[in-house]
Amino acid sequence: MNGENLIEIIQLSGAIWRKYTLDDFNQGSYHVGMRFPDAIASHRLRAAFAMRPGLAPRLFGPAQLERMHAVADLDEDVTISDFSRAEPALLATLDVLVTGWGCPELGPAELDAMPGLRAVLHAAGTVKSHVGPDVWSRGILVTSAADANAHPVAEYTLAAILQAGKAVPELAGGYARDPRFTADDRDDIGNYGRTVGILGASRVGRRVVELLGSFDFNVLLYDPNVGDDDPVLARARPVGLDDLFRRSSIVSVHAPLLPETVGLVGRRELGLMRPGSVLINTARGAIVDHDALAAAVRADGLRAVLDVTEPEPLPGGHPLRTLPGVILTPHVAGSLGNELLRLGESVVRELEQLAAGRPPRFPVSGATQAMTA
Repeated sequence: MNGENLIEIIQLSGAIWRKYTLDDFNQGSYHVGMRFPDAIASHRLRAAFAMRPGLAPRLFGPAQLERMHAVADLDEDVTISDFSRAEPALLATLDVLVTGWGCPELGPAELDAMPGLRAVLHAAGTVKSHVGPDVWSRGILVTSAADANAHPVAEYTLAAILQAGKAVPELAGGYARDPRFTADDRDDIGNYGRTVGILGASRVGRRVVELLGSFDFNVLLYDPNVGDDDPVLARARPVGLDDLFRRSSIVSVHAPLLPETVGLVGRRELGLMRPGSVLINTARGAIVDHDALAAAVRADGLRAVLDVTEPEPLPGGHPLRTLPGVILTPHVAGSLGNELLRLGESVVRELEQLAAGRPPRFPVSGATQAMTA
């Protein structure tokens, strides 16, 4: 897919794609039919966890649970992982579902069992796996912690960029093989004035641009939907897709996975990169043509840092697992370990907003959900 194709696609998608790339989820905006906050701000909320077993205690520490109990009735020892096995009396009284990874799908039968449900607060990024058309058609508010999850992804990306610029993976391998190995004569190493290309002004892409501002990088940005007055352009120079790959020694992918962006980074784009350049992907694996990438690594000396692949994980015999210059990590850029508490904190704040009858901080609509990663 070339840049012209993507521009045409985005023009057809209109405001939906723009809303994703510009990250402009207005705190006061709601989708048509949304029944919150007025309908339930007048009584104490009843909430429940719906996610995989054992996840809630990792998302919500004692202080966060105390704040949740202050505004809602919540049994922290109960986690719904199968709505058909949940206590009907509990479902019938719920105002709010606090969801996370592993939440069962919310279809017509599940929603019928929760006639008072007004809000789904998701303690992770995408809600595609459990929120469908029936949720939107019933006017139920949905929020996401995608903004909170963007922080560790951006931090991972920054670390990958800094280490790639210093050729750390390559040098570490050489030094492990030969204690006399040195990089003293390498003029191509370093991050002073290095050009980094950001593909996509998503939440993560914008956060990476912001973090790079603390260093001496030349930052380029490709996103055909970024307007001339967009604040991100204070830190990044807009360029076309071809220029991004041609001029950058490091390209980092931050576009959403849509039918139209599958294979966006293919043989032609990779062929524009100079030998020794680095491709970083923390977005979605299918955006990058893996066969084309493997060929470019072999023939042109490209390097890659891939935290996401398609499929995931890659089969044991896949060439990207063994090619020199390719680093694979098992989808660790997003929230892990103590970073889960940031996702929980985002949901606690949403719950507090809802209990006070104030607009949510990060609402998701059916339209934007369909066009995001």
